[in-house]
Amino acid sequence: MKNVVLLGSTGSIGTSTVKVAEDLPDQIRLCGLAAGENAELLVEQIRKHRPLAASLNSPRKALELKEKLGEEFPVWSGPEGLIRLATMPEADIVLIAIVGTAGLQPALAAIRAGKDIAVASKEILVMAGEIVMNEARKHGVRVLAVDSEHSAIFQCMDGKPPSSVRRLILTASGGPFRDAKIWSQDRFEGITVENALKHPSWVMGRKITIDSATLFNKGLEMIEARWLFDIDMDRVGVVVHPQSVIHSMVEFVDGSILAQMSTPDMCLPIQYALTYPERKPSERVQTSFPRIGSLTFEEPDEKRFPSLELARRAGRQGGTLPAVLNAANEVAVEAFVNKRIPFPAIARLVDRVMNEHAWVEHPSLDQILEADVWARSAAAIR
Repeated sequence: MKNVVLLGSTGSIGTSTVKVAEDLPDQIRLCGLAAGENAELLVEQIRKHRPLAASLNSPRKALELKEKLGEEFPVWSGPEGLIRLATMPEADIVLIAIVGTAGLQPALAAIRAGKDIAVASKEILVMAGEIVMNEARKHGVRVLAVDSEHSAIFQCMDGKPPSSVRRLILTASGGPFRDAKIWSQDRFEGITVENALKHPSWVMGRKITIDSATLFNKGLEMIEARWLFDIDMDRVGVVVHPQSVIHSMVEFVDGSILAQMSTPDMCLPIQYALTYPERKPSERVQTSFPRIGSLTFEEPDEKRFPSLELARRAGRQGGTLPAVLNAANEVAVEAFVNKRIPFPAIARLVDRVMNEHAWVEHPSLDQILEADVWARSAAAIR
């Protein structure tokens, strides 16, 4: 039985994690749950899964929750609540599915308390990959991937050392502007928010959908992979694979390539992270190759999608630069969504902020957070 603390229980990854726990009631116990603002769904989850404690962002909502559940049930709030859940003595693993920087402090607290962590939020490793992985090695705990691409690489590597790897190959759907015949570079200035939000395959949140359209999502994943698997940035690449059946690949030094394949379902990588090193039965994923028909691959067009080179540069240089890339991109996406800048200006704005940044090579956590704040200010459209 794995005792799991789930931070972000009411979001997309969180609700999928709850499904996995329901599929494997004899294997997974949800011993701590944290939500942002969705107190109603959190109450349902608590009543069904009977965790030992819970937390909400808002102190006011936490008090209301406590009134509903009774004084004897611990309900915490804010950043302190997340850290208290992440360090619960009963927890074996902490799954962090909180969007943004809020998951960083709980991740480090969990590691220092000797807990394995499963990472679903990009910011933790993009911003502070060096610190997180050094702390994990120091405390002898595992950092497990929940993103489908990184889970695929983890499954393909299967404990093999970084020295055996020639390349990590992340797959990308290509987003709504993959076809250069339809969306040539000279049309990019006229791309609307509505165009960018029409992903050909998935229904996702606004930010990640725009990141998929710019390919910044793959750039951030490249940086994550660099830290998770201790592979230098020049050995991390991207291939466009519109069918999204191959979730990523590993090319080894002898030329052999292993790929992890399945029809897309986030329950699979979540379950693998929570039950690792075992594989448990599940009927959720059913893959039929005759129905799929064919798998195709393309090189990403880095002239139309400069985000990949920006991410590669940030990942090579490391230090505070990935945090700056991430923060500037968040601000730029919001400016595009609010129709203050055109679509290609997202990458241009990130490039400018990266060029203006006073880089720190081996930053402390405080310096990373300062770089994040600085980048948001530098990227603001005034």
